Amino acid sequence: MTTQTPALRDPIEMEVFINRLLSITEDMNNTLVRSSFSTNIKERKDCSVALFDATGRLVAQGTQIPLHLGSLNGAMRAVLDQYPIAQIKPGDAFISNDPYLAGGSHLPDINIVTPVFHEGQLVFFTANVGHHADVGGSVPGSIAGSLRTVFEEGIRIPVVRIARDGVIQEDLLRLICSNTRDPEERWLDLKVQVATNQRGATAVQGLLTQMGLERALTAVEDLIQYTRSRLERRISELNPGTYSFAHMMDDDGLGGGDPVRLQVAVTVLEGRLRFDFSGSGAQARGAMNLPESALKACVYYAVKALLDPELAANSGLFEPLEIVAPTGSIVNPQAPAAVGARSLTAQKVAGAIFGAFREALPQSRIMASGNDVCPAIVFSGRLASRPGDFVYLETVAGGSGARDDMDGMDGVHVHMTNSSNLPVEALENEYPLRVERYALVSDSGGAGRQRGGMAVAREIRALADGIIFSARSDNHVVGRASGVLGGGDGRQARLVYKRTDGSEEIMSSKTAGLRMASGESVCLETSGAGGFGNPKDRAATALADDLHDERVSLAAARKIYGDLVDRALASKA
Repeated sequence: MTTQTPALRDPIEMEVFINRLLSITEDMNNTLVRSSFSTNIKERKDCSVALFDATGRLVAQGTQIPLHLGSLNGAMRAVLDQYPIAQIKPGDAFISNDPYLAGGSHLPDINIVTPVFHEGQLVFFTANVGHHADVGGSVPGSIAGSLRTVFEEGIRIPVVRIARDGVIQEDLLRLICSNTRDPEERWLDLKVQVATNQRGATAVQGLLTQMGLERALTAVEDLIQYTRSRLERRISELNPGTYSFAHMMDDDGLGGGDPVRLQVAVTVLEGRLRFDFSGSGAQARGAMNLPESALKACVYYAVKALLDPELAANSGLFEPLEIVAPTGSIVNPQAPAAVGARSLTAQKVAGAIFGAFREALPQSRIMASGNDVCPAIVFSGRLASRPGDFVYLETVAGGSGARDDMDGMDGVHVHMTNSSNLPVEALENEYPLRVERYALVSDSGGAGRQRGGMAVAREIRALADGIIFSARSDNHVVGRASGVLGGGDGRQARLVYKRTDGSEEIMSSKTAGLRMASGESVCLETSGAGGFGNPKDRAATALADDLHDERVSLAAARKIYGDLVDRALASKA
């Protein structure tokens, strides 16, 4: 809903209003995390929340997972496309997850959208999305690079009412949960998602009562207009032109095929940016496809991060941006193409956009490539305490790219994902698994005047027979994190299967359905990030610290840095 009332135009009042909205989303996010039952939401915080106005424009988003921005936007639009405003009533809540039927990004991300009424008038929506560890399908965890259609990836949920008059429709909830490997966990988490939105709706209604509806709507309009004009000013500071970059993926999910190209051309226009993904690979045979909502989230995130990190995340951010993606490509697939592993592709797309902006931004604001992958491991087996199967999901961190004035960060999530790790104590208490190794990988960060961030090794041993393991990763064969301005590339990733007889096997990055015996383990070593600048220009004291902390081995340092090693060692003598 819009208003013709003039904008507030008071920057202090606008800042107060923005923070009032963010306090609501923060409370919603904390409620969702603290009240959930699955380790993936309560421990790893793989969830996000948002507020929309009555026309479906994003007003405020929680700060959790950038990739979820697309899923929430898509779900909101799908609700309004499916249900006329007159049919939306107080006490309703809507559920969806499907990328083709309901604007989702992949099936495990289940969205809940709830209308907010004030004095009988629909004025806002609260929304949240949680990544559920399993939604059925042919493999535990519902994601594998080798899956060919969305039908193999789990239960598809179009936009449907999950609550009427404030009462959850338990027959529908039972249908959804019964199609997953852990119905009880799904049941409880979905109820928490519905309750989280209701808590947010109550907070919004309190704000409207205090502030007044007309003034609140004016403030929303002012906020969106301000965000748009602020971004347009940032764009006007760029040199006009077209800037291109390409990332390579090892395969399209099935292995054995050609590497897949992800290319973007960013054109700086007057107050606008065009992102053209022509030249990217064809629609993937496997589950690496990136649906429309997820592609948009990649662009929105990259623009905000590169041009103005303090820019509010709302619809004003989207309006100056144009996206071109050929139909039938890996970045704009046609149904029923599988999309479960889309986070790998999303990371590469975001990294390509960052690469393209290297030509458009001053040296002080560019960075080398990060690991740009978001690799994931999934373990599944029988629950000991109740019926059903557990599904443990972990996305493992890697290195972030070096910048002009600082080394890349070691062992962090980059770009589109921002979930926490599952603490070792919680993992071993919850599942028949043991963490044998959790460490940074020496020599994995690209050399440079500033060193690239280091990769992470996570090795997990099965403590019961029949544990099923799957992985989805990249940068094992062709893809890698590139350095910039003379910096070295990050080390590639690898996945190692260790048997009880001591033998080891290098596994495919898209391994699925591996049945493990008790005592066997798998170790994923993620990829490191690129370095920045000529390695010979690195400060001797910085190299000495790297050697002391075993971030770089002496042998590798002598090969890369030459005589600088002796000066580094002397500085610590």
